[in-house]
Amino acid sequence: MTALDTAERTAKAIGDLPANFMLDSATYDTGNSLGFDGVDFYVVGRGAALGQVSGGVVAAAFVFFNPAMIQERWERGIRVMDAAGAARAFAGCLHSWSQKHLPAGVDYARLAELTGKVIAAASPAGAPLFAGWLALPEPEEPSALAMHRINALRELRGALHGGAVLAAGLDPRVALLIKTPFMAAIFGWEEPHPEVGLGKNAWDAAEAATNRAMARVFGALDAAEQADLIELLDAVHQGVH
Repeated sequence: MTALDTAERTAKAIGDLPANFMLDSATYDTGNSLGFDGVDFYVVGRGAALGQVSGGVVAAAFVFFNPAMIQERWERGIRVMDAAGAARAFAGCLHSWSQKHLPAGVDYARLAELTGKVIAAASPAGAPLFAGWLALPEPEEPSALAMHRINALRELRGALHGGAVLAAGLDPRVALLIKTPFMAAIFGWEEPHPEVGLGKNAWDAAEAATNRAMARVFGALDAAEQADLIELLDAVHQGVH
């Protein structure tokens, strides 16, 4: 077991698990109850980790989204609730979702311990959403705490991937269309879309670079701890309901 193996084998769980709460109808219901318009709660709730900033700053951190869409939704949504309140409300949705949808029988205290150790060893350089998320209060309940820290790792990996995509000379829109073309409209990109075939090799190189960068972070765990982390993440990922 190497740290690179761990980075590769945990990538999907780290990406997928927090996405569940972001797409959950209860999260949208909460946003609507607070006065947000649909996706505005996602944009403001997630972006609010950056603080009371301009829409351009949020768009820069979101990398793969249409910047014009992010700026519009941020400027509209931040009038509903300030950044501090929106960040707490968004994180609260993650914590509530965790307690309702994660499988029983998983050692969440151990998962929180391991993810916390990885986070403590990670540099926030070039990862503003990761840094902002770390400043939010952590919940005490073990499953919610584990998911809170998994989302931190998601923000870290997302930032590292964004940097790798740009370093590979790949347009973020093209990168999105290569990996998840069905998400283009949600990310604010309208047809016609650019051709993506020639960008596949660059995307593969960026993904490999992301895994190498995450491997340096997972090196904070010894081999046994890495094996535990993989096993626990797999159990949670497979057991979500």
